[in-house]
Amino acid sequence: IAAAPGRVEPKSGEIRIGTGILGRVVKVHAVVDEQVEDGELLVQLDDAEARARLTSAETQAEALREEREKAFASGREDVRKAEDAIYSAERAVTGARIELDGALIAKRTSGGSDDSVTEARKRLTEANERLERERLAFIRAQSKANLPAPSSAESAVSAARTEVRMAEALLDKTRIRASQAGTVLQVNAKAGEIVAPSPEAPLVVMGDMSSIRVKAEVDEGDISKITVGQKVFVRSLSFPGKEFEGTVANLAPTLAQPRIGPRGPKRANDVEVREVTIDLDGASPLLPGMRVDAFFRK
Repeated sequence: IAAAPGRVEPKSGEIRIGTGILGRVVKVHAVVDEQVEDGELLVQLDDAEARARLTSAETQAEALREEREKAFASGREDVRKAEDAIYSAERAVTGARIELDGALIAKRTSGGSDDSVTEARKRLTEANERLERERLAFIRAQSKANLPAPSSAESAVSAARTEVRMAEALLDKTRIRASQAGTVLQVNAKAGEIVAPSPEAPLVVMGDMSSIRVKAEVDEGDISKITVGQKVFVRSLSFPGKEFEGTVANLAPTLAQPRIGPRGPKRANDVEVREVTIDLDGASPLLPGMRVDAFFRK
């Protein structure tokens, strides 16, 4: 009762992973068609400057902390202890995250074990939980009545630790990780090249290939014929004579301009379409990015 052009994509859609900073690629860990785990390191940028900044900031923060202890001010002991605990917990989170990076890389490249990855994930989870507890304790300490204003030495330590956090954030941006488990579909990064933030130029494209779906664009005049749960079959020029069954899983809440280029006669510029998500049944030889035609049954 209706037909629409569509494009094949992974179950999760295409996840386009880029960089948040300008930098030089020093190592590409991602390999096309390989499975990666959630949080796995995909691309590593040059981190020499970030590490130097972090070391300098940590040294300055520790020196100011020692000065603060000499310039002891009563009434804020609980706040100082809470601040110190947060700082220590943040260092533990950073260390655990880098440890997990190493465990995941070792598992893929040099026979590392699943147990080492599991233990590293456990330590990272525990470090994050500890950090949340310390932050809550700091809030409670700060909320006490009649709390004296921070001394100049305490303020200097807080400012220095903010610099440490900023340096850590910069270091973390040099490590580009998978946002979820899935299959690497494209790797555009190359060692030695300079990369910059760009939504249109992802370094890695990945997705959940446990199943595939089709995003079809139904013309405005056929919208009333399409419902969730409706049966569909899909055809592809790559597999002549074959039909791939599926079901309408979702309907976009609004209309939009078509994004799939026309294969036959050119569409009018003022055509509005509704995006329809179709879940395909079972295993399929269709590949992400393939152009298909979807036919909706009555």
